[in-house]
Amino acid sequence: MPELPEAETITREISGDLQDRRITAVRVTHDDILMNREGEAAFARDVVGRRVTRVERRAKYPLLWLDDELVLEVQLRMTGRLMVRREPPDPSRFSHVEVEMDLDDGTATLYYDDQRRLGGFRLLTAEEWTEREGDLGPEPVDPEFGPELLATILDGRRAAVKNLLMDQRRLAGVGNIYASESLHRAGVDPRRPAGSLGAEETRRLSRSLQDVLEAAIRHFGTSFRDYVGADGRPGDFQNHVLVYGREGEPCPGCGSPVRRIVQSGRSTFFCPDCQA
Repeated sequence: MPELPEAETITREISGDLQDRRITAVRVTHDDILMNREGEAAFARDVVGRRVTRVERRAKYPLLWLDDELVLEVQLRMTGRLMVRREPPDPSRFSHVEVEMDLDDGTATLYYDDQRRLGGFRLLTAEEWTEREGDLGPEPVDPEFGPELLATILDGRRAAVKNLLMDQRRLAGVGNIYASESLHRAGVDPRRPAGSLGAEETRRLSRSLQDVLEAAIRHFGTSFRDYVGADGRPGDFQNHVLVYGREGEPCPGCGSPVRRIVQSGRSTFFCPDCQA
C-alpha cells in the first residue's frame, strides 16, 4: 500500500499539470470510487467549473484543493494510480480507469485507475478537511520534526514501537516498509514498548525515520508489487532496503539472518543482533 514517499512522488509528478487548471467534465465508471458522494452527477455538480488552486500531500493522501473551498482527498490504497495524460492511457497497462476529469483547454485529462477498487476520492469542505486532519499525527519529514517531538509521541506508550510508528494518529504517513527500515537503521527492536526508548535511541530513530523517508522519495518510492508513479515509472527504493522482505538473508551490518515476525497482522523484518 502506498505510504508517504509514494504519495509524495505522485503529488510532485501531477502538480505542475494541475496547478491553476479548471475541471470541465467528469466521467465515473463505478460510483463506489466516490467515497462520500452519491454518484457521478452529484460529484460533477460539486467539481466541474472549479479551479485546482493547490496540489499537496498530507500523510498518505494526495490532495487537490479546488478554489480553496473544497479538498479532493485521494486514497490510493493497494492499486490506485493517478496520472495526467494528453492521450488516453494505454489500456494494456491501465485497464481499470474509474474516474476521468477533463482540464480546461482540452489538452489533458486526470485519470484515476484502480484495478481492485479499494481506493477512491473523498470530497470535503475546507472545514471538514480541517476536522479530518486533526486525526492525523505530525509529518516525520517536516523540518520541525525531531527527537523532542518524537519523544512526546512515544512517552508512556506500552504498544510495540513498530506498531506505534504505523499509527496514523500518532505519526502521519509511515507504513510497514518504512517502519521496519527505520527501526533497523536506528538499532531498535521493533517489539520494544514505545515508551521504553531512551533519549539516544529516540534521537537515532528520529534521524533514521527522516533519512529513510527522504531516501525513498529520492528513489520515487518502493515497488514490490503494484505501485507505479503518475508517469508509469516504478519506484526504486526496493533495491536499497536493508531488512524489509529479506527474511533469512544476511543482515548488511552483522551478517546474522534477518528475521520475520508478525505484529498486528503485518510482517516485521529485523536483525535480532543489531536490534537487540
